[in-house]
Amino acid sequence: MEQLIQWITRIGDKTGSVGALISAMGCAMCFPAIASLGAAVGLGFLSQWEGVFINTLLPVFASLALVINALGWFNHRQWHRSLLGMLGPTVLLLSLYPWFKYGWSSYATYTGLGLMIAVSVWDLVSPASRRCDPEHCELPAKQS
Repeated sequence: MEQLIQWITRIGDKTGSVGALISAMGCAMCFPAIASLGAAVGLGFLSQWEGVFINTLLPVFASLALVINALGWFNHRQWHRSLLGMLGPTVLLLSLYPWFKYGWSSYATYTGLGLMIAVSVWDLVSPASRRCDPEHCELPAKQS
C-alpha cells in the first residue's frame, strides 16, 4: 500500500505541474511569454481552447498538484519538500483568483509555474525518502 501511495504522489505531482504548464501555454492572451514558448514547440493550436484552459484545466491541475504534494508529506515526512511543493500551486491559484485584477499577477503566475516545474524536476533528480515514522524521526547522519 505504501508503494502505491508513493507512486501516486510522484506521478500526480508531475501530472499537475506539466498539465498546468501546458494549460498556460494554451492561453496566449493571459500568458504571452509562455504561450510563445508553447507555439515554438508546436502547441499553438491550443489557443482555440483558451477559455477551457484558463478557467478549468489550469485550476484543476494546480489543485491536483497542491493536494498531491500535501499528501506526499504523509509519505516522506519532509516538511521542506512538502512546503515547496505546495507553494507553487498556491501562488498559481492565488494569481488566478484573488490577485488576477492586479497588474503583477502575471509575475505571480509565472513564479508559481516555475516553482511547480522546479519541484517536479527536483523530485525526479532526488526522490524523497521516508525519514520519519509515527513513533520517531530518524535524522540523517552528519558528515564529517
